[in-house]
Amino acid sequence: MPQDPTAASGAFPVTTKEHLPRNPGMPLDMDWVMSAQANTSAIERRAATLPGRRSVKKDYQAAWLCKAISLIDLTTLSGDDSAGRVQRLCAKARQPVAPDLLEALDMTGLTTGAVCVYHDMVETAVAALAGSGIPVAAVSTGFPAGLSPFHLRIAEIGESVAAGAAEIDIVISRRHVLTGNWQALYDEMAEMRAACGDAHVKAILATGELGTLRNVAKASLVCMMAGADFIKTSTGKEPVNATLPVTLTMIRAIRDYHDRTGIYVGYKPAGGISKAKDALVYLSMIKDELGDRWLQPDLFRFGASSLLGDIERQLEHHVTGSYSASWRHAIG
Repeated sequence: MPQDPTAASGAFPVTTKEHLPRNPGMPLDMDWVMSAQANTSAIERRAATLPGRRSVKKDYQAAWLCKAISLIDLTTLSGDDSAGRVQRLCAKARQPVAPDLLEALDMTGLTTGAVCVYHDMVETAVAALAGSGIPVAAVSTGFPAGLSPFHLRIAEIGESVAAGAAEIDIVISRRHVLTGNWQALYDEMAEMRAACGDAHVKAILATGELGTLRNVAKASLVCMMAGADFIKTSTGKEPVNATLPVTLTMIRAIRDYHDRTGIYVGYKPAGGISKAKDALVYLSMIKDELGDRWLQPDLFRFGASSLLGDIERQLEHHVTGSYSASWRHAIG
């Protein structure tokens, strides 16, 4: 059984029911945006040290891995998605780890943070998750390229919200960042935020296509100023997705925004995070850079699917002492 995770300095806090106000946004502050810097060499050096800076073992590691499960947006974004696949994914979200393992870990009732699907599968996911308290997130606005006509992108947000999506993952127009048209990015993000209504909005920056970490820092600030509830690294479809240097850049922008406004904005790394040990590195970075409050589902998510399977294998090893075959932990 995992030890009480609050009993060790390296552990995470228990889930809080504290309700935070949404990010209302603010007027575009071009002085702040243009002053944003990113020392690439220093950020890369810091990121390279992260995997060796923190280590949790045994019961504490099991507790951290259970926390990671509660922060996963369990995702399927394939052209061959079917109702059956989404229903199986939702069943996995409800019961992410075998019941006997959760009982042994004293973690019964554990679920993932959300299920993320294309708009066409929102109603199926909402029905499959009814009564579970697990929200459905929809990727929207011409995902993944974000190049469909703007009025159609706004309409797609409305359709997903009407279908029951509680969270909308939108994609920004990368060209606004690459050409330095920060006003256009701000206006686009603000209109998308308004279209989401009560649904929380995650702004996907597609960081692998933004060119520099300085662009990532500026785009992060502009999206937060325009009212993004979360900023997210990637669609998962780019050649380069979530990385530690990008994460460090984005969460420091979040910290700067919070220091200046008092508003909490969430963070979601997505794409390429498939191993339990990688999840532990991301969680330790969030704890170090932002603090314990960000280690909650309302402020941090992993955009992943295969990550859950590896975590389940590690938890089975913790309980039984043996590793099982990966096929025993199918996601959908």
